[in-house]
Amino acid sequence: MQYLRATSIYVLLMTLVVVSSNFLVQFPIPGTLLGINLSDLLTWGAFTYPAAFLVTDLTNRQFGPHIARRVVFAGFVVGVTLSFYTSLPRIAMASGTAFLVGQLLDISVFNKLRRQTWWQAPLAGSMLGSALDTLLFFSLSFAPIFAFLGGNDDFAISSAPILGIFASEAPRWISWAIGDFAVKLIVGLVMLLPYGALMSIVKPMPPAKVA
Repeated sequence: MQYLRATSIYVLLMTLVVVSSNFLVQFPIPGTLLGINLSDLLTWGAFTYPAAFLVTDLTNRQFGPHIARRVVFAGFVVGVTLSFYTSLPRIAMASGTAFLVGQLLDISVFNKLRRQTWWQAPLAGSMLGSALDTLLFFSLSFAPIFAFLGGNDDFAISSAPILGIFASEAPRWISWAIGDFAVKLIVGLVMLLPYGALMSIVKPMPPAKVA
C-alpha cells in the first residue's frame, strides 16, 4: 500500500509537469536579454519541463529504475495524448519520442552514479537526458531530413542569424534548440536544491519490495 500511494504521487506529479508544460509552451517569454529577443527563442514551458527530471530522479532514488520507468511511461502516455490534441502530429511524435528517450537515459545514468556524491547522479542524468531530449525534439520536429513525419515548417528551416545576434546563420530551429537547452541547463542546476533538500525525506526503499 505504501508503494502504491507513493508511486501514485509521483505519477500525479509527472502528469502535472507534462500538462503544465504543454500549456505553457504556448506562451513566449517577453523581453530581451543581451540583445536577444527572448520571445523568438523561449516559452514558459522551457522552465517547467525540466521538473520532469526531478520527479524521475526522486522516484529512482526511492524505488529504483523499475518503478521510475513506470512513472515515465505514464508521463509519456499523457504527453503524447495531449500533444496530439494541441499540436501537429509531427510535433506530437517528436515530443513523445524526446520525452521518453530523454527520461530513460536519465534513469540509466542516475542508476549508474547513484552511489557517488549525492549531486552527481541527478546532475549528470538530467544534463545528458536534457541534451538528448532537445536534440531529438527539435530535429524530429523541424529538420528537413525528417520531413517524412510531416510537412516542413518553412519559417523554422529558413536561415537567420544564430540566436538573432551572431553574424553566422543557421536554420531558425537551431537557435530555438540552443535557447531551450540553455534554459534546461540552468533549471537543471536549480533543481539540485529541492533534490538535496528532499534527500532526508525521500529515502531508498528496500530493493526486494520493488520487484
